[in-house]
Amino acid sequence: MSKVVRKNYPELGEVKAPYVHSVRHNGTLYISGLTAFGTAAQHSGIAGQAEEIFGQIRKIISAEGTEFSALIKVTIFITSFEEIHDLRKVLYRHYGDHLPASSLVEVSRLFSPDLSIEIEAIFAL
Repeated sequence: MSKVVRKNYPELGEVKAPYVHSVRHNGTLYISGLTAFGTAAQHSGIAGQAEEIFGQIRKIISAEGTEFSALIKVTIFITSFEEIHDLRKVLYRHYGDHLPASSLVEVSRLFSPDLSIEIEAIFAL
């Protein structure tokens, strides 16, 4: 049986729900949906929140010994398409030449009314 490693990262804040920040399995890193909740970016627009989330992702992948070029797939949940152009600028900047498979889903709301985006990601290790 393959080893499964479930992990939280204290620098991302305490998890108070039934999940972990990441799970490693068979050379793949699965990162839970991350938001800007509890950060200075929580009350900013979608671009500011996305920047915060990508900062969190970078902390996780650094701790796990991989990099953004190993990004396989993202799923992005947004509450409105009104700021999509600002979001795309952030995405292109962080992806660089390593575009992932991607899903972009509009949802009616996230768990806090201040949040406009949540991103989950899958990386190769």
